Amino acid sequence: MNIAVLGTGMVGRTIAGRLQELGHTVTVGTRDPQATLARSEPDAMGTAPYAVWAAAHDGIGSATFAGAAASAELIVNATSGAASLEVLSRAGNENLAGKVLVDIANPLDFSQGMPPTLFVKDTDSLGEQIQRTFPEAKVVKTLNTLNADLMVHPAALPEGSSVFVSGNDDDAKKTVTGLLEEFGHTDVIDLGDITTARGTEMLLPVWLRLWGALGTSAFNFKIVR
Repeated sequence: MNIAVLGTGMVGRTIAGRLQELGHTVTVGTRDPQATLARSEPDAMGTAPYAVWAAAHDGIGSATFAGAAASAELIVNATSGAASLEVLSRAGNENLAGKVLVDIANPLDFSQGMPPTLFVKDTDSLGEQIQRTFPEAKVVKTLNTLNADLMVHPAALPEGSSVFVSGNDDDAKKTVTGLLEEFGHTDVIDLGDITTARGTEMLLPVWLRLWGALGTSAFNFKIVR
């Protein structure tokens, strides 16, 4: 499958690299590909420059957000939640229309420091905002409840765990479920339409406290039933 991953941070890189390993054609979207590749210093989180990662992942292309989305069959929003709507607008409604848009972002608000709060919750979600803004896209919320490594290598945990999908289009959810199974997920729970993304996004305050209590992000939720 021809897949665009929007975002060059750790999550985007991890998703893109794993998709390439699985045999998909991958293009990473960024605001300015030349500027992104020209950066020589680690980012604020200490992540190595994108050019270093790109050199180790020959075959993964780089393009503008619009260029990556235009040629893709499926698009992954791996941007920060605060930037998601702007980035997807740059990708272009015409390039998102009719395509599966996998939203793995979280609406985290860091304005008051750590731990972050949510800038949308209870009666709305980032997933819903994306679906309303781009009504012709087939938005599927998933993978926002675990760290990047476990998103693509769930077997790194000693036992199976659960992931969720939310979206209005059943065929789109089936497509995304197929990708999740390629990653190695064995318990994919369909929560229902895109409004159910409120629930998975509101798991983040719990996830963040668990991270603090456990001293590691190498964990996931498991629904026992």
